[in-house]
Amino acid sequence: MSQYQSLDAEVLRTFVAIAEQGGFTRAGEVVNRTQSAVSMQMKRLEEDILQRQLFERDGRQVRLTAEGQVLLGYARRILKLHGEVFNTLRMPHMVGVVRIGTPDDYAMRYLPSILTRFAQAYPLIHVEVHCDSSKQLMLRQDLDLTIVTREPGNEVGQLLRQERLVWAAAEGFCPQEQRPMPLALFNTDCFCRGWTCNALERQGIEYRIAYTSPSLAAIFAIVTAGLAVTAQLQSLIGGQLRILGEEDGLPQLHMANVMLLRNDQQHSPITDCMAEYIVEGFK
Repeated sequence: MSQYQSLDAEVLRTFVAIAEQGGFTRAGEVVNRTQSAVSMQMKRLEEDILQRQLFERDGRQVRLTAEGQVLLGYARRILKLHGEVFNTLRMPHMVGVVRIGTPDDYAMRYLPSILTRFAQAYPLIHVEVHCDSSKQLMLRQDLDLTIVTREPGNEVGQLLRQERLVWAAAEGFCPQEQRPMPLALFNTDCFCRGWTCNALERQGIEYRIAYTSPSLAAIFAIVTAGLAVTAQLQSLIGGQLRILGEEDGLPQLHMANVMLLRNDQQHSPITDCMAEYIVEGFK
């Protein structure tokens, strides 16, 4: 007989709910169990299965111990795989096409991991990826799911992520010494290009748009070579570039919202599944 006891998916689901809700009672409402049933599950998990203290209790509030934090990471991964197994085996009929529209930058940064996990769960679905600016993508009616950048207060769709635009340049590049300051930006359809130029003009900084491209890879190649400064979402900035700020004489830039649009006229179980993977992948 094995010396290890099994980790039941329902127990892990309850554990994750407690971690996310901050208490046994609220977690019970999420997993549809009584508070006493939740307590019994966690007592067995702590004392019999893992023999580790997972929670620090403070009245009705609970916090994870260091061991609990470790388990939380594993539990989320196990539950994700658990769901993928059921999706793949229970829905082998999930075949067809899903069309995704996204700016080039999100395709590079986020889509690889999203599409890898989706392909593992739904290997028979054909995925079309169409890259263009947010402005152009919002005009299209043939896409099932569209990822776009919007200014706060002007959102449409479901919020995936909110973060700030930041300035970036190669190590050793001094923007104060470059006047007019050379910029490498997306083409004129990009929302962020207008925000960037307006911020420089308000601060009276001379600039010139020296390089343009619809490709984030091309822009980063130019900036990494020390030829220009760019402005991109902070999560897109790689290790070869230095983030610049007010200490470098540059103005603070806008917050940007990354939104997911769904085409209600082409709704299907396939698009629902892909939407879930996109939402998870942008967290």
